[in-house]
Amino acid sequence: MSTITSPASAQRGLTRSAFARPSLPHIAGPEGILYDFNYGCRVQVPVDGWRVRMVDLDTFSLIFDEPVEANRVVASRRKYFVRFELQVFDGERLVFEHAYDARGRNVLLHPSGTALGDTLAWMPAVEAFRLAHQCHVHVVLPVHLQTLFAEGYPAMRFVSPDTADSLDESFYATYHLGFFSPYSDRDHQPTDPRVSSLQDAASYLLGVPCEERRPHIVIADSTRPVAERYVCVATQSTAQCKYWNNPRGWPTLIAHLKSRGYRVLCIDQHREYSVDGAINTMPEGCEDFTGDRPLLERAALLRHADFFVGLSSGLSWLAWAAATPVVMISGFTHPHTEFRTPYRVINFHACNSCFNDTTCDFDTRDFQWCPRRRDKSGRFQCTSAISPEQVIAQVNRLIADRGLA
Repeated sequence: MSTITSPASAQRGLTRSAFARPSLPHIAGPEGILYDFNYGCRVQVPVDGWRVRMVDLDTFSLIFDEPVEANRVVASRRKYFVRFELQVFDGERLVFEHAYDARGRNVLLHPSGTALGDTLAWMPAVEAFRLAHQCHVHVVLPVHLQTLFAEGYPAMRFVSPDTADSLDESFYATYHLGFFSPYSDRDHQPTDPRVSSLQDAASYLLGVPCEERRPHIVIADSTRPVAERYVCVATQSTAQCKYWNNPRGWPTLIAHLKSRGYRVLCIDQHREYSVDGAINTMPEGCEDFTGDRPLLERAALLRHADFFVGLSSGLSWLAWAAATPVVMISGFTHPHTEFRTPYRVINFHACNSCFNDTTCDFDTRDFQWCPRRRDKSGRFQCTSAISPEQVIAQVNRLIADRGLA
């Protein structure tokens, strides 16, 4: 394996300069050796020709075994969690040996971006990592997301991105969580995230067992915010392929929900969202609960809703975290991508699951991304082919299953 001193590729939403910290290993070993696990297994030796060995203790794989230059930082290619054993030799003399052990140490977890859904999906894996290693986990999150998790994960310390670089703690290890582009990058992620669920992708990165884990959020305000029976919906997203692109869809569904005696509350952040000439507006017939409301306020609204209807987006994950039944409408993702809900809606007769297609790289910069049908008729047919009647059938089944009629 070759040695590297800089990232092999940049992560979506995270600049190269945001990766490794600090610039040199900071844990002192014997005879002038420095080491740590901040952005890979890293070591610096004081004498030319000393041999460095790195072993993966779980796969029994020899990762690196070479003489190295003095005062040069040698780093493993793999930047995700690996339970390394590090050895340094002077000829046949073993100068230093250390097996990864984060117990009682400070570890920094750095999720990429500020996506609500990604963060909700990954936080349980972060907690599983903390429990497995009995370490002091620090998580870099913007303030509006910190408030969502602070009560539910009291053993974690949350820090904002603008203060992360000035932390006084000396970190034993640092890991970056995200989908790394290109998806074929195996230095930052052990598997292609398109072939696993969003939660499993984080579990692979952190070396914890893959299982569905509901994020723990604490909704302190238990007061019912709306007296009448109501349903929450969210119709906006960050790419046109995520929208329900059937023009009959939302109006027909909303009319059906109201005919069944429900108030229909739209809880999107934006009432209108426009990118690259595409304008998406809150559907007629629902009540406007949009705006920059605190996420815990949205969670409280979801907690008391009979159910939620949305897309493959953050508010669906928030509804699931709030233990609200979710009807999810998505064609660009395969159903295994998100959490399991018995009311997942997809039409397999149409083009579908492009996000999980390993021949396509999802381009978050292209709002109109439609890799298979960009210049063909039937663009975004993955959701335009989902009829309101198909969604209504799932809504009616949910109502019957839960005795809400």
